[in-house]
Amino acid sequence: MCYYNGQKVTRAEFIQLKQLEKAVRNYDFLDKGVHNGFNYAPCAIVVATDDRRDFEIQQAEWGFIPGYAKDREEAKKFRGMYTTLNFKAENLFTNEVGKKSMWAEAARQRRCLVLSTGIIESMHVPTYGKKGQLLKATDKVPYMIGIVDKEYFWFPGVYNDWFDKEAGRWVRTVAFGTTAANGIMQQIHNSKKRMPTILTDDLAWEWLMEEPSEERLTEIALTQIPSKLMEACTIDKDYRFAGEATPADYPDHPALDLTFVDQEQLDFDHWRN
Repeated sequence: MCYYNGQKVTRAEFIQLKQLEKAVRNYDFLDKGVHNGFNYAPCAIVVATDDRRDFEIQQAEWGFIPGYAKDREEAKKFRGMYTTLNFKAENLFTNEVGKKSMWAEAARQRRCLVLSTGIIESMHVPTYGKKGQLLKATDKVPYMIGIVDKEYFWFPGVYNDWFDKEAGRWVRTVAFGTTAANGIMQQIHNSKKRMPTILTDDLAWEWLMEEPSEERLTEIALTQIPSKLMEACTIDKDYRFAGEATPADYPDHPALDLTFVDQEQLDFDHWRN
């Protein structure tokens, strides 16, 4: 879930975080239409300066690696076993069995923001045999999802610096948060019903620049953007190999149900106009 993310800033002259900004022209890596998380390639993140008065745009391998992974082979096995591209906001400090989570220390000390210009999720659609019988296999229709009137937005992230012995250098690795799907994402990501946590500018600032309590950090990571602020379109199924999300029509595919959006509960005052 939440393994494909765009980072292609084409219109904005600056990347802004509240009153701070950085010129896009200074960062030649903000040009990726689709990052495939399973490539574990560098992606753009934002970290605070030591004095927390400014931010830096850096690159980090998408796929968190803990410090105790001895080498690349062990790191590869760890990523395959736990799929550390994302963390569940509900388990930011405590895992499913009530013990300290692998994210806890990073959440307290090494928070960042992950840039997005659009996420990709696929709807699982039932398939039928020649006699009309329901098949076990499903078809997948991919969607690119963005935010209305926003070229880019932020996910809450945590990072860890891991020493790659074979390369002889430190590697910054990152994961970003997910939360329960809102109404529109329940339809699109209907297999897991999860979505990336998308932050308002104020929440992004608080996550990165301030020192919230563990309870508050969890609350921020659980933020659920209202469906009415999201936009989505179907895209070509070749996006993973093309590295771009190209709009595509699927004539027999039903439209999303948006009749509920004005009645959807807005749980966070930050999203109210």
